[in-house]
Amino acid sequence: MHFHKHHTTISFLKLSMLLALTGVAMHVSDPDPDPDLDLDLDLATLPLDGRLAFRGISHAARDFGHRFELLPSAVLYPGSVSDIAKIVGHVYRLGRRSLLTVAARGHAHSLQGQAQAPGGIVVHMEALAGQEASVHGADFDESPYVDVSGGELWIDVLRKSLEHGLAPKSWTDYLHLTVGGTLSNAGISGQAFRHGPQISNVRQLEIVTGKGEVLNCSAEENSDLFYGVLGGLGQFGVITRARIVLEPAPKMVKWMRVLYSDFASFTEDQEMLIAAGERTFDYIEGFVIINRTGLLNNWRSSFKPRDPAQASQFDSDGRTLFCLEMTKNYDPDEAETMQQEVEELLSRLRYIPSTLFQSEVPYIEFLDRVHVSEVKLRSQGLWEIPHPWLNLLIPKSRIHEFASGVFGKILKDSSNGPILLYPVNKSKWDDRTSVVIPDEEIFYLVGFLSAPSSVGPDGLEQVLRQNERILQFCDGARIGMKQYLPHYSTQEEWRAHFGDRWEMFKQRKEAYDPLNILAPGQRIFQKQPPPAS
Repeated sequence: MHFHKHHTTISFLKLSMLLALTGVAMHVSDPDPDPDLDLDLDLATLPLDGRLAFRGISHAARDFGHRFELLPSAVLYPGSVSDIAKIVGHVYRLGRRSLLTVAARGHAHSLQGQAQAPGGIVVHMEALAGQEASVHGADFDESPYVDVSGGELWIDVLRKSLEHGLAPKSWTDYLHLTVGGTLSNAGISGQAFRHGPQISNVRQLEIVTGKGEVLNCSAEENSDLFYGVLGGLGQFGVITRARIVLEPAPKMVKWMRVLYSDFASFTEDQEMLIAAGERTFDYIEGFVIINRTGLLNNWRSSFKPRDPAQASQFDSDGRTLFCLEMTKNYDPDEAETMQQEVEELLSRLRYIPSTLFQSEVPYIEFLDRVHVSEVKLRSQGLWEIPHPWLNLLIPKSRIHEFASGVFGKILKDSSNGPILLYPVNKSKWDDRTSVVIPDEEIFYLVGFLSAPSSVGPDGLEQVLRQNERILQFCDGARIGMKQYLPHYSTQEEWRAHFGDRWEMFKQRKEAYDPLNILAPGQRIFQKQPPPAS
């Protein structure tokens, strides 16, 4: 783990040297000048609708992971898509003589510095948010969609869509992320088993490529770029606009949680539910709970136990338990029918009977549920801390071996944060995108969302060692897992991650970002200086 802290004076000196070397705000002599290259036009003098900032930019060296701080040379606050194209195009025309890179930064929820550009230019994508968001097809005569900026937060996309009685189909658990950020990864939550990830629900994209071109792309137009950018980790272009598929939005949500003590019943019930077609829940996620005594008293107060007397007698007794969380969407005039469907579905499950907790909340309140926790954590100073999260995709055929080798052995408790574990259907993912998933029809997302204390036995280093042991176990047992939100340090590791899809990924990089300008923080490709003459 490397921390890069910059003292103000040292940073200014380094910045001055970097600008002199790269042509930022300075004139650079070139031993072999390209007659088509206008080096007199440097970044500081480009005509922009927004602005370039060279000072007060330390925030762009931080992210949600709080483990890497890599200072850029400048931050672009774009006033238009044209601004992004101008900056990227200028860096492209500088060629290999400049080591400048460009990173799009959304809400900075990356974990390993993926949205940082050391010594380069960070594009503050949220500066574009709110520009001409529009809903189309709200009369349902056609398939409805919302057209939004890549820098728009999903919570604002939801609010805009709800004005028309509509909402996107697929979500992440946390909505205060940008559209471009989640589409560059996949975007997964408890609806993915039915609707696929967010990248399976996109009609069209506007992209600024690594050459500074602005291209519209879809399944019919520039389709290779369209599929490459979806889940492409920012390697082929900056997502500046997106058309997201919508559906009629419910008004209310029936929200339930139940507990299991048997892992086989827990996973089999989840697999049964996601295979039930339309007659199932609308959201399904599982959690692992290790050594948490007094568990029910700590559950969200808005939840009501089905049987308060039985629930009060339940004692978790330090066991490893498994929580299944489910919702059923409905409108108030459908409450009776919804309840009948819920009762029928619950009757097929094998949870501990005394542990059914339930609540009814507005749709937006359920979708934005994590923000409530964020506000509480911020008030306690527990949000701006390291987040060494580890997210894995595990094939169904190996989930029991994985659980046996990790829960209660490598991982002794779950007091540092949630452990997600729920299945999704591969058939809902498009294999033309850049995302790499296990090669089985059902696979599990397992997310270790640790938020360690800064000192003591639950410190950051222990969590990092724990994560490494989990990865080593998967490798040694040949679990066949793939990382979600992947992070590797060498191209050899990335090559192994992509497997037989590496060559296609590499070809797309060469086609759309041949100088390796974009998303350097992913550490997949490195911009190289020209060979010495």
